[in-house]
Amino acid sequence: MATTKISSKYQVVIPKVVREKLHLKSGQKMTVVVKGEVVYLIPEKPLESFKGFLKGMNTKDIRENKER
Repeated sequence: MATTKISSKYQVVIPKVVREKLHLKSGQKMTVVVKGEVVYLIPEKPLESFKGFLKGMNTKDIRENKER
């Protein structure tokens, strides 16, 4: 587990091990979510990265006919 600390300007450095594992880039936006006492940093991905991820998916049995 990697650790970091908050600077005097309230900035946090994401450890290199985590940046490499998640393929984070400089300037990439992060969504900040707070749940209770926990802070989550979720990297935003461009829409282009989702192109083709549903390729080959069977769309016939997604919903019941009565739901349409």
